[in-house]
Amino acid sequence: MDIEEQLGFRSAFYFVPKGRYEIPESLLREMEARGFEVGVHGLYHDWWTFLSRSVFERRAPIIREYLKKWGAVGFRAPSMVKNLDWIGELGLEYDASTFDTDPFEPQPTGERTIFPFWMDGRAGRKGYVELPYTLAQDHTLFILLQSKDAEPWRKKLKWIASKGGMALLDTHPDYMSFDEHASRRGTYSVRHYRDMLAHIQSEYGGRYWLAQPRNMSRFWKRDPTRMRPRSRKRVCMVAYSFYDSDSRIIRYAESLAARGDHVDVLTLRGSGRTRREVVNGVTVNRIQPRRRDEKGPISYLLRILRFWVKSSTLLAWKHLQSPYDLIHVHSVPDFEVFAAWFPKLTGAKVILDIHDLVPEFYASKFGVKHEAPAFKLLLWMERASARFATHVIAANDIWFETLTHRSVPRSKCSAFVNYLDLRLFYRRPRTRTDDRIIIVYPGGLQSHQGVDTAIRAFALVKQRLPRAEFHIYGDGPERAKLKTLVDELGLEQSVSLHGTHPLREIPDIMANADVGIVPKRADSFGNEAYSTKILEYMSQGVPVVASRTKVDSHYFDDSVLRFFESGNPEALATAIVDVHLDRPLREKLVAGASAYVARNTWDARKGAYFKLVDDLCAK
Repeated sequence: MDIEEQLGFRSAFYFVPKGRYEIPESLLREMEARGFEVGVHGLYHDWWTFLSRSVFERRAPIIREYLKKWGAVGFRAPSMVKNLDWIGELGLEYDASTFDTDPFEPQPTGERTIFPFWMDGRAGRKGYVELPYTLAQDHTLFILLQSKDAEPWRKKLKWIASKGGMALLDTHPDYMSFDEHASRRGTYSVRHYRDMLAHIQSEYGGRYWLAQPRNMSRFWKRDPTRMRPRSRKRVCMVAYSFYDSDSRIIRYAESLAARGDHVDVLTLRGSGRTRREVVNGVTVNRIQPRRRDEKGPISYLLRILRFWVKSSTLLAWKHLQSPYDLIHVHSVPDFEVFAAWFPKLTGAKVILDIHDLVPEFYASKFGVKHEAPAFKLLLWMERASARFATHVIAANDIWFETLTHRSVPRSKCSAFVNYLDLRLFYRRPRTRTDDRIIIVYPGGLQSHQGVDTAIRAFALVKQRLPRAEFHIYGDGPERAKLKTLVDELGLEQSVSLHGTHPLREIPDIMANADVGIVPKRADSFGNEAYSTKILEYMSQGVPVVASRTKVDSHYFDDSVLRFFESGNPEALATAIVDVHLDRPLREKLVAGASAYVARNTWDARKGAYFKLVDDLCAK
C-alpha cells in the first residue's frame, strides 16, 4: 500500500477468509480508510469450491457472510478455478476470476476480451459484471517464466492502450521480495512492480482512468446495452475499398472484434499489402488489387463487377464452412450487397452501409446529368439494393433524409456519421520544432474534393507566408492534373504530393501541421459528403479551414472551424492566413473543436451500432 500510494495508485486486495491466513480487522479498516478496496478470495485457498456442487452449496453461505462482514462487493476464485454460473449465486456486483488469455492456468480457456462483460443471472439470481485480468500474473511472469524485467507487462499494456481496453493486473504481495538486494526462493524483487507503476504514470499519464474494480463494475453497468446477454457473433464486412485507409470500416470491424465477435473483411489490396492478415483481431482478406486509374465508366464498372464475383464466391464458400450471423456490406457500389445472396438465403442478416449516394457520386465523377438514363438506372439499383438488405445505414443525416424519401422506409434505415474513434485518434504530441508553416490535406484526389482550389490558394498564401508548405497525402484520378498545376504555378519546392499513407499514420502527420484544410466543392457531390477529416484535425488540436458546404454547415459552426466560400482560392488563402496569424482566433477554434470532439466520439455512438447488430441477429 505504501509503494502504491507514493505513485498515486490504489489497488483492490482479495483475502482468503479461512485457513492459514490471518486477517486482522484493523488491517481491513485501515485499507478502507486509505482508499483501497477489499474483496473475498474464495473461502479456503483451494479448488474445491467450484469443483463440487455440494461443496459450493456448503461454502456459499459463509462466503456471503464474509462479503457482508467486510463490506465487499467483489470476488476472485483461488487459482482462477471457477464456475461463472455458480458465482452469480453469491450476490456479487462483480467477479474477477477470469482472464483474456493465460495458458498457464488450471482452467486455461480464456474469455478473449480486454473489456468487462456482463454475466446474466441464473436461477433467479441477479447478474454481475465479469472483470478478466488482461496482464500476465506476477507469479507466472517472474516465478514460472523467470522473466528478468517487466517488459512483457509493458508490451501488453501498450497493445491494450491502443485498443482503449482495460488493463487489469493480478499481483501477489507474498511473492514480492521487499529487500531490494536479496530475494527468497520463489519470490521476485518488488522493484519490478514499482517500475511498472512508474512506467504507467510516465508513459500514459492523462490517458487512463485509474479505476478500482468496484468502480469499473458500476461504470460498466450504467450503459444498458452492455448488460444484454450476448452470444459471440460471426460477422463479415465486404467493401470495394482499401481497409487500411477506411476509418469507417475499421471502426465497425475493430469494435465488434474487441467485444469478442469474429470479424472477417473482404476488401481491395493496395500496393505492398499481403493477401490475408489479422489486424487488431480482424481477419482482413484482400481479394483484388486496384489502381485508381479508371479512364471512364466502363473500366470502372468492369473492375467493380470483377470484385462482386470474387466477393460473392468467397462469401458463399466461407459461409458454408462456418455460417455468418451478419453480412455488413459497404457501398460504393450499392449492388455489392447482392454478394450476400447465399448467406441471406440461409438466414444471415444483411446491412447495406451507404458511404456515398451512388447516383450522385457517379454523376459527379463522370459528368452525368440527373436526367440521363445512367443516373436513373443507378437510382433504380439503389432502391433494389435497399430492398434486398435487412437494414440500411446512411453516412449522415442529410443522406438519411434523401434515402428515406426515395429508396427505403424510415423504420429500416439509420444514420451513423463518421464519428471519431479515439482509440486511433487520441491526441498525439507535436514533435516538429522547426519554423515552417505546414498546411495539410489527407484524402482522396477527386474533383469534388477541390484540391486544385487549395493549390491555387496556396500560391497566394506563399506570398504572405514565405515559410509555408502544403503537404498533400492521398491518391486519385486528379493526381496527374494536380501535379501539372503545381508545376505551372512554380510551387514544386513548396507543395508535396506524398501519396496514400495508412490511416494509423495520419494522426501523427496531423499533429505536426499548423492548419488543416477541407476545400470541397459546394456545387458538386462534395456538398453533402461528410468530411471525417474535420474531426480528425480537431482531435489533434489543429485549427480547421473548410469550405461552406451544406453538410458541414449542418454539423459545424464558426466556433469550431473557419469557413470560406467554396471554390474561391482568394477566400481560402485569406482564411488560412487569418487562422495562422490571429492567435486568439486560432486558440478559440482549437478550444471549441476539442469540446466538440469530446461530445462526438465513436464511443458515444458505438452502443447504438452494437444494439442494431444484436437486434438484427436476434430476429
